Amino acid sequence: MSNGAFANGDAAPQTHTPSQRYLSTRGEDTGFSFEDVVLKGLANDGGLYIPEELPTASDWQSWKDLPFNEIAYNVLSLYISPSEIPAEDLKDIVNRSYATFRSEDVTPLINLQDNIHLLELFHGPTFAFKDVALQFLGNLFEYFLVRRNEGKTGRDRYHLTVVGATSGDTGSAAIYGLRGKKDVSVFMLHPKGRVSPIQELQMTTVLDSNVHNLAVTGNFDNCQDIVKALFADPEINATHKLGAVNSINMARILAQITYYFYSYFALLRQQPETFKLGDKVRFSVPSGNFGDILAGYFAYRMGLPVEKLVIATNENDILDRFFKTGRYEKKPAYGAAAEGGLEKDGVKAHEDGVKETLSPAMDILVSSNFERLLWFLAYEFASSAGMDDEWNKKQAGQEVSSWLNDLKSKGGFGVYKDVLEAGRRNFHSERVSDQETLDTIKSLYKEVGYVLDPHTAVGVEAARRAVKIFSANTHTISLSTAHPAKFAGAVEQALKDEEGFDFEAKVLPEEFVGLDKREKRVRDVANDWEAVREVVREQVEEEFKAAGY
Repeated sequence: MSNGAFANGDAAPQTHTPSQRYLSTRGEDTGFSFEDVVLKGLANDGGLYIPEELPTASDWQSWKDLPFNEIAYNVLSLYISPSEIPAEDLKDIVNRSYATFRSEDVTPLINLQDNIHLLELFHGPTFAFKDVALQFLGNLFEYFLVRRNEGKTGRDRYHLTVVGATSGDTGSAAIYGLRGKKDVSVFMLHPKGRVSPIQELQMTTVLDSNVHNLAVTGNFDNCQDIVKALFADPEINATHKLGAVNSINMARILAQITYYFYSYFALLRQQPETFKLGDKVRFSVPSGNFGDILAGYFAYRMGLPVEKLVIATNENDILDRFFKTGRYEKKPAYGAAAEGGLEKDGVKAHEDGVKETLSPAMDILVSSNFERLLWFLAYEFASSAGMDDEWNKKQAGQEVSSWLNDLKSKGGFGVYKDVLEAGRRNFHSERVSDQETLDTIKSLYKEVGYVLDPHTAVGVEAARRAVKIFSANTHTISLSTAHPAKFAGAVEQALKDEEGFDFEAKVLPEEFVGLDKREKRVRDVANDWEAVREVVREQVEEEFKAAGY
């Protein structure tokens, strides 16, 4: 039974939610099916989709001995009606998605030190945690498109134009999940010169005709703004069916819930003397766009015993500042000092306010998925007024819409004290500097011989602090993000003076050898959403003509 595939097509009994529908965080769009949400990505009102009701996994403890795939099926069954994807089809999608992983456990858990453990999420085809969600999402797209296109030919077929922004790993993971798939064009925007060399090569050396890499003059937030502008543009939406692969797509969050449950049960098996079923666990998560840790919040709401979700940020610390002050605001890196790309403490600052750090996938000013958490916090606050549920949801949407308008027009907003306290109940934040990142990579290598990538090091450092702040007796699972070979510069900077350390011998996978010698295909584009729109139109038209449409 490879990679936890289903034995004889069976899985543990699971209660479905046949009427599960989805609404927008901004209150205007409601009643959407899972298929609508997957194919649309972003709501018409600019908000993000969330389930109208978060399901409870009442029998989650019965999953403790199940392999990864069966846990994934059980989690997803609570969010996807069998009338949309029958059980056997969903099992097949799950099995195909995780058959591409190099580890039998899919996401193995290892003990680092004492009660701190590391969940290795980099065993997928692109060596990044985003493979867990994007292998699944790619197969979902394919499933829905095959069904929609039955009996259709030529330009009558439903053709999905996927547009995404990446700060590094989303791009290659999305490309590997969608390359060569019929009726899909993939456009990945990355900030030119601001992703690691390996990440860029993983994207740009994929030459499938449906894959298009666009290097944007700007930062990740600019790329993300372009994507959102395209989804909001009636002109391109009238001619092209846009689809999202960023973590604004709800399916990505749902897929990531699985490894929170799976790691809990792995810990149960590995630490039987100190960890029992029902005990609380702590998670530390390197956070850029907030999608990975939001999946942990969903797992907690479903019933997983979570003591605290630790948000680990780098020096681009909008999330840390929010949880410390209650204000969510864009903030130039060093105020006026950021002008002209000056440096402070060895860190380069840009006019756009983003700091270039050793963990570039987290170099983000605004965390898109945080909007989803804000909705749940606003909903809880509205519910305290004692009104009916429909009113509470409407109020939450209006509150979120108001906050996000202030973010756009004023650069930030503050929340009520009760909203902040509700957030602090489940979350704790830590900010980790570049020097602290290097120190963590170095100390862990010296102490246990394990090599961390810089993003994972941010999470491990935050986990170490949480142990001191809260309780050392609570087991802490720190989530990895990528294989260290993807960030050779930071790793070598941290370990260059360590005796006997050889990057190629100890770190570099054979899959990365020779990538720089392969043919590349990438197109430079301006930081202009209308210019990108024209590129999308042009390339899709070329694909149609090549296919004889």
